[in-house]
Amino acid sequence: MARISEIIFPRVTGLVITCDSQGKPNIATFSFLMPISFEPKYVAFSVSPKRKTFENLREVGEFVLAIPSREMLDKVWGCGTQSGRDVDKFSLLGLERERAKTVKPPLVKSFPVQLECKVEFMKEFGDHYLVVGRVLEEHITKLDFEPVLHYSKNIFFVPSEKITV
Repeated sequence: MARISEIIFPRVTGLVITCDSQGKPNIATFSFLMPISFEPKYVAFSVSPKRKTFENLREVGEFVLAIPSREMLDKVWGCGTQSGRDVDKFSLLGLERERAKTVKPPLVKSFPVQLECKVEFMKEFGDHYLVVGRVLEEHITKLDFEPVLHYSKNIFFVPSEKITV
């Protein structure tokens, strides 16, 4: 039987930045994510309860969703293959933190799109939890970029052309 990620693809890839109650940040790669409302803006993603991100969301209830560009694929891969329990991914990958306006987790310098979010809903579905966050602040430096799209495991795509219908 095929993995769900091999059936529904490609998916936009984002990095979810959280922190624990002491302020120690973590950053992790996610491709099970989506926008769910225009006004007010809401985003959702699913997370395994085994991940450090899940623990931080339970503790603090806030996150930053950062959408990377194609040039950041090495950072995306590094954030998805290292555990925040074992390593400081910010130091390891040379990611520069910036203070967020309204949430405790930091922003990451140089990402084209970052959304500061407050968790409004978390519920278990199978082996993951669905997390819904209300967007409190937007940081958009660029909208004309090639996002990283995920297929499964270590296989990614980037858009090759834009088609207008």
